[in-house]
Amino acid sequence: MKAARGRRTGIFMPYFRGDRLSDFPAALAGILEKENVHYHDAVYLNANGSNYVKPATEELLLKVHSPDMINAVKTIGHFEAASYSAGGTVQATLEIQEGNLDNAFVFTGFGDHHAGKNYFGGGCYFNGAALAIAALREKEVRRFAIIDTDSHHADGTRDIFRLDRDVLHLCFCFQDYGDKYNNVDVGIPYGTPDVHYLQKVTDEVMPRIEAFQPSFIFWEFGYDATAGEYGDKGLTKDCHVGIAKIIKTAADRFCRGRLITILCGGSRRDLATYIIPKIIAVLAEVD
Repeated sequence: MKAARGRRTGIFMPYFRGDRLSDFPAALAGILEKENVHYHDAVYLNANGSNYVKPATEELLLKVHSPDMINAVKTIGHFEAASYSAGGTVQATLEIQEGNLDNAFVFTGFGDHHAGKNYFGGGCYFNGAALAIAALREKEVRRFAIIDTDSHHADGTRDIFRLDRDVLHLCFCFQDYGDKYNNVDVGIPYGTPDVHYLQKVTDEVMPRIEAFQPSFIFWEFGYDATAGEYGDKGLTKDCHVGIAKIIKTAADRFCRGRLITILCGGSRRDLATYIIPKIIAVLAEVD
């Protein structure tokens, strides 16, 4: 059999509600057929009857979020869906840790980065990246980087990791909130041209990841900064593909390619179906 080309990339689809994702997985035609691309979702079952994608357990949730917060999510009726959404990130991360994948893209139904230790908001109920880091710490993995290119500040992620010296949190947002410890905010004004944005990403990501030497990189990817979106910064659709190439290069050079891309902000179906397949093609190194 001919060897598969490219990286072993996992696609995790733990959530099927919402208009913006209604074109998937059909929009990935031509990618899903690649030998090195592996698809997981919460509908199909394994031979033993378990789901391909598993929800985050309550035991794991309690390592990151308070009991009161978890109960509040249950009260408003989003607990099961949010648990699957965050669970996709956790499972993708553990598959990489176990050597079954090189990198992954997670189609979350709810965002991550506005969920803090004891609060949630902005469509984010549980912080999947933080939960994945908690799971990895049980396996004695110690250093992590979170790169956030969503249009909005990652207040929940910052709340969880603000004093954590083993997590580098690099957030490209509208306002520079000031750097402290391993927390870095890069203010991106509205109307920033692609070339300037990509230069900022290169200048910040490459040296910081090289110096920090994380074992895993989590990329909180939001396409809401695209022109015409609700977090419009004037970026073109292809700018996100350029960001993917930079972050993947950093992962390949400095942490053995271990990159988990987590879908965050963005609402338009036409943008999702254009941008996301191209990003996954970058991750998998396929045409």
